[in-house]
Amino acid sequence: MSATKTLEKIISWVTVRNQTVREGLAEALATFLLMLLGMGSVAQVVLGRKNFGEYLSINLGFGFGVMLGVHAAGGISGAHMNASITFANCLIGRLPWYKLPAYVIGQFLGSFLASSTIFLLYYDALMDYTGGNLTVSGPIATAGIFATYPAPYMSLSGGFVNELVATSVLLIGVLAINDTWNAAALQGTGALITGLLVMAIGMSMGMNTGYAINPSRDLPPRIFTAIAGWGPEVFRAGNYWWWVPVVAPTLGSLVGIFIYNILIDFHNRSRPGLDAASKSEECRKQDVEAGAMAEIRL
Repeated sequence: MSATKTLEKIISWVTVRNQTVREGLAEALATFLLMLLGMGSVAQVVLGRKNFGEYLSINLGFGFGVMLGVHAAGGISGAHMNASITFANCLIGRLPWYKLPAYVIGQFLGSFLASSTIFLLYYDALMDYTGGNLTVSGPIATAGIFATYPAPYMSLSGGFVNELVATSVLLIGVLAINDTWNAAALQGTGALITGLLVMAIGMSMGMNTGYAINPSRDLPPRIFTAIAGWGPEVFRAGNYWWWVPVVAPTLGSLVGIFIYNILIDFHNRSRPGLDAASKSEECRKQDVEAGAMAEIRL
């Protein structure tokens, strides 16, 4: 009995009761899982000299990372895993502004810790591949394992547009997947479909810029590489590319929400032809999915 009471006390001590803090911790775990699987897949392709994967395996790694993150935190925080998504939610009133710091800090922390973990797991392989010379560009460049960099032929403006469009498509897809007034994903399949969406974006729009589509995916790992041995070149590379994966996805998320609302959502919700039975069914669906689907995921 004493052991049971001791265990209960320990659980009571470590239990977080503040909802905002709990959501921030959930975002940290979800983003950690996303980035661990995503960056791990990149590391195997690069350091394994394409003997342990191809570009498709990178898309699969990030796609399944998103899926796992949604399962881990979807019912608590909505599993944004993306600072631009969180900002857009606050801007349109889906999330209170006071929760923004907790979400973003959690995401950045999870992403940074995932970068540290990948560096630790693949340290020996990194040293063998590079000979101890950690570079951002060139034949043995490895900074791209952690953060995104544009292809050599890409202009800064072209890369900006690429990231903006890709993030807009991401938002349109996520809104459609969770729109119970439309053809939403079947109950319990939202995480998988969202992961497939991210994978499809990488397969169709990833060549030019590495499809960051997420400040939380790009900036913390870039900061980590600057500290871990790659130096300030990670910010200078690509004509000071570093700010594009922060700004373009943020604007792209707003564009995606605007497009979906203007073309689909506003009209669909005000249809006069919806009968009472249909409205009742939609309300039931919304109640069932209120926890994990209440906010925009990713």
